[in-house]
Amino acid sequence: MKSLNKIFAVIVLAACSAPKEEAPEVPKYTIAQFYENVSIGGGSFSPDESKLLINSNETGIFNAYEIDIATGEKTQLTNSTEESYFGQTYFPNDDRFIFSFDEGGNENYKVFMMSQEGQPKDLTPGDSIRNGFWGWSRDEQSMYLTSNKRDPRYMDIYEMQISSVDDEMPVSEIIYQNNDGLDVGAISPNERFYALTEAITSADGKMYLYDRESGEKTDISLHEGDATYNPQFFSLDNSSLYYTTDEGSDFVYLAKRDLESGEVSTVFETNWDVWYAYDSWNEKYRVIGINQDAKTVVKVINQETGEEVNMPEIEGGSISSVNISKSETLARLTVSTSASPSNIYVYNFETEELKKMTNTLNPEIDANDLVEGQVVRYKSFDGLEIPAIYYQPKQATADNKVPALVWVHGGPGGQSRLSYFALIQYLTNHGYAILAVNNRGSSGYGKEFNHLDDKNHGDKDLKDCVAGKDFFASTGVVDMEKIGIIGGSYGGYMTMAALAFEPEAFDVGVNIFGVTNWLRTLKSIPPYWESFRKALYDELGDPTTEDSVRLYEISPLFHTQNVTKPLMVLQGANDVRVLQVESDEIVEGVRANGVPVEYVIFDDEGHGFRKNENAIEGYGKIKVFLDKYLKGEATSEESTQASSL
Repeated sequence: MKSLNKIFAVIVLAACSAPKEEAPEVPKYTIAQFYENVSIGGGSFSPDESKLLINSNETGIFNAYEIDIATGEKTQLTNSTEESYFGQTYFPNDDRFIFSFDEGGNENYKVFMMSQEGQPKDLTPGDSIRNGFWGWSRDEQSMYLTSNKRDPRYMDIYEMQISSVDDEMPVSEIIYQNNDGLDVGAISPNERFYALTEAITSADGKMYLYDRESGEKTDISLHEGDATYNPQFFSLDNSSLYYTTDEGSDFVYLAKRDLESGEVSTVFETNWDVWYAYDSWNEKYRVIGINQDAKTVVKVINQETGEEVNMPEIEGGSISSVNISKSETLARLTVSTSASPSNIYVYNFETEELKKMTNTLNPEIDANDLVEGQVVRYKSFDGLEIPAIYYQPKQATADNKVPALVWVHGGPGGQSRLSYFALIQYLTNHGYAILAVNNRGSSGYGKEFNHLDDKNHGDKDLKDCVAGKDFFASTGVVDMEKIGIIGGSYGGYMTMAALAFEPEAFDVGVNIFGVTNWLRTLKSIPPYWESFRKALYDELGDPTTEDSVRLYEISPLFHTQNVTKPLMVLQGANDVRVLQVESDEIVEGVRANGVPVEYVIFDDEGHGFRKNENAIEGYGKIKVFLDKYLKGEATSEESTQASSL
């Protein structure tokens, strides 16, 4: 026994004498510095392929810019200070361009043209109408527009001749009147055939071929079991339709249908979902985007040789999207990483020259201080493997344990991906570990996994999030007494569900634009969601039937008496998906318990942030809240500034 005691003493002394792991020093950046990073999007080529049309929020709000490919010079084309303007595309044969915007996040988009003299013109006049730019006709003589001006429930397709856009009142002709709640997925180059889709349930749908000449509409998706269909494009000779589907498979693949014979063949499949596919202007290249384990992988196939093109390797990022120019000589590449905002490059297929067109990272921020997300997996309560993305602060060690947050994506059916999000990087930089959970019901992991939460929300999907705490424990660097939950939209619902139905699981919750009353939300969906209503009700429940009992039970609003942990709620006053009254009522209910609640409303936002100043205020206040109620620290100078905005 004495010898055992001596051995134990030696072990204890050795442990006590082991050097303490020092936490590395990491510069702390302010939320304002993170929003000096630039978010960019778009990237269509001008007709002469000398310029790119992009969108950038470098002024604090999105506007359209063009970049001279030869010189890299960037010119601002729109000068909005109130609403985000998004450039869509140049006109086919001149430098006029299409842009769109909504007002205060109300999702009623307007479509405008900008003349070569810099004069904007409304192509979709009228209020409380949702419009969209759909594309150009193959002969480049007209454009397609979508609008619900005829019936607020349905999006019709209109054609507007380019020759008429300069008229005082440009005329558009309806070419597909949507009386059945169907969605137009593709139009053949000769404008004869339309590929239409119908959502039967969230897992099952139909695809139709509409012949404009005969007026016939044919179901071309006759199938057994559940399957979804998403038209991609018609072949140039109008003989074939290419579409993505999961018919007979757990994953989505690219298929082809011969319109004359009806023969269907598989074009491309893998053990991940094919997200999209398109052919370049003269079908030299085929671009295929794959959702591979929360990361977009793009393949470019040279159809003349049948070989995959060796696209350039780009240090510090991966190609997430490709747009090939009309000449099929140039490609616009969007390069993404989870640790810094995306950048745009131009690649020349013939010379193999690669040119970087944007520099979006704030020069005040050292990229080495930011954290790349790591794809991980852990077991849930029932043994189901849950994929997730883990962000570990650089200062986290076994001797310097950090607080942590379970992050829940939007949806239902969304996915946390390896893409940049300023709030995640901001919180990680300030010492919060984050696990972005892809709970059962998330997309990207096969249709079986995607539908495991149907009519089961707030139960098993929530338990998957709670099980994320086990992953945190396995890291050895997380303070298990300081774990919160955060999310937006459906993720905001999951935050509230966690606080109401698993009240001891998390120490705080942050609800960003989240659903709290499913009965109201499902009854008040925007009218233009009509084509998706059946599928939405199939997944979540119909509030006008006996499903209302379950929807009541899973709505946190009716269980606020259970909430005992500090809560923060952010809400846009113009949100048409999650009405402000949802957040007003949940805040009132939780405050009645004497629980600390921080409530921030943005009068000029909808379902998410469009304006940098609002994001800086909202996200800055999230850190203030977490520092106080989760980390337990005194308010820093930056936090004081953020809370006073």
